[in-house]
Amino acid sequence: MFRVWIGNRLALFCTNVKFNETVLSSQKQIRKSELYKFLVPWLGDGLLLSTGQKWSNKRKILTPAFHFKILDQFIEVFHKQSNILADRLRPEANGTLVNIYPFVTLAALDIICETAMGTSINAQTDADSAYVKAITELSLVLTGRFVKVWQRVDFLFNLSADKRRQDRIIRVLHEFTTKIIQSRRRELMEQGVIGGTVEDEDMADIGTKRRMAFLDVLLQATIDGRPLTDREIQEEVDTFMFEGHDTTTIAISFTLLLLARHPEVQEKVFQEVVDILGNDPLTPVSHRNLQDMKYLEMVIKESLRLYPPVPIIARRFTENVELGRLAPVTQ
Repeated sequence: MFRVWIGNRLALFCTNVKFNETVLSSQKQIRKSELYKFLVPWLGDGLLLSTGQKWSNKRKILTPAFHFKILDQFIEVFHKQSNILADRLRPEANGTLVNIYPFVTLAALDIICETAMGTSINAQTDADSAYVKAITELSLVLTGRFVKVWQRVDFLFNLSADKRRQDRIIRVLHEFTTKIIQSRRRELMEQGVIGGTVEDEDMADIGTKRRMAFLDVLLQATIDGRPLTDREIQEEVDTFMFEGHDTTTIAISFTLLLLARHPEVQEKVFQEVVDILGNDPLTPVSHRNLQDMKYLEMVIKESLRLYPPVPIIARRFTENVELGRLAPVTQ
């Protein structure tokens, strides 16, 4: 553990697993660092940025969205988009260096859009999509605020051209998600799933009757007996669009990089996939197939250990926290 003074602000850095576990498993120490504020104009008060009782309420209603019966339904989406990604990468496999990040990020966007919002944006086949361009452009603006120290000061940033650029991009993103939310709400109301006379279905029944996107879970959720507003739903959808495609893209890109650097491991992964699915790349993948890919799972976990997509997690302490003591070092 070490400390750094940034002006009059104290920052503590800790790599001790036990100490970090104490903080990250706490239900109280969830107030985020001030650096997260750069995301507020886009993500609002969603799960990533909220704290206290609001965070607790949102965490509770979002848990059903990750029920395995719901996630299983989207394996078909993963398979379809992965095949498109492979087709787009195939011409690039000619012995030259390839930046795979742009390819992977479009595939991740396609997957998260279809699973989170229940809609297709065809990012891989239509890279000129306004939404795709806006996501990419906003990522650059936000990265700039983290890197350029003077842009961290709101007063200076608000005077810059980047502030006007950010506002324009966020307007595009919000209009896109709002339109989808309102359209999906009307569909569910017409079907009697929300605001109608049909009784609530059991989660398992919903999972077997139709795909239930993350957005559907939010539209049917309530907080203290009231349904979520479009604004509250938009904050969560935008949060998962950001977190879902960005971190996944980084994880996949680093895993592919490591496989390229270790051909013997790549061959073992390939052989395991062939043993389970056969030689036809178009063979549909099932949940059971994925469970059987033990070696691939170990490779992915090792990639995450070496290159975590989120290498720093920041918390702002508002009270003293007892971390315990380090065990004595033995020679």
